[in-house]
Amino acid sequence: MALTPDDVVTKQFQHVRFKEGFDPDEVDDFLDEIVVEWRKTIAENEELKAKLAAFESGEAAPAAPVAEAPQAEEPVVSEVPAPAAAPAAESDVAPAAQSAGIIELAQRLHDEHVAEGKAQRDQLISEAQAQAASIVADAEKQGREERARLEKERTVLEGRITELRNFERDYRSQLRSYIEGQLRDLDTAGSSSGSTPVSAIGL
Repeated sequence: MALTPDDVVTKQFQHVRFKEGFDPDEVDDFLDEIVVEWRKTIAENEELKAKLAAFESGEAAPAAPVAEAPQAEEPVVSEVPAPAAAPAAESDVAPAAQSAGIIELAQRLHDEHVAEGKAQRDQLISEAQAQAASIVADAEKQGREERARLEKERTVLEGRITELRNFERDYRSQLRSYIEGQLRDLDTAGSSSGSTPVSAIGL
């Protein structure tokens, strides 16, 4: 299907996110210029085609040469369309080549825009992956440091608990020895007081 100026006018491009691309206003202005020139070229092409068809059909034999030239000059009039046909054909090729150049330029601009969008997309993906890897690495590092800190604290607490248990054991042992000593002293004092006469203690 042939590309028309209306196709250029109604063409919609996807906007590039996160990164700057071509200025949409500049692209629109340039495409508007292309459409104007393209429509002029098409109009000229149609006009030249009509003139060529008229010359080839003999309808375009102008009235002016017939009025100015006598009947004897009719062979000269019949030779006029032949030279005129060649420039018409050449001028018909020029607008076609110009249209093809404009289409090629618009297509190249579109391809460059799409390629830049893909490159920016790949760059964004690469940067996001690198950032994610960095975040994961930092989290793992912090996790290792936190585990090491907790392990150190646990070692300190376990040492403190061992010290408290040893202190408790020593304290219980000393307390037991002290109480047993006191009981022995009471027993000794009780035995001594049991052998003393009642009269001796004032009763």
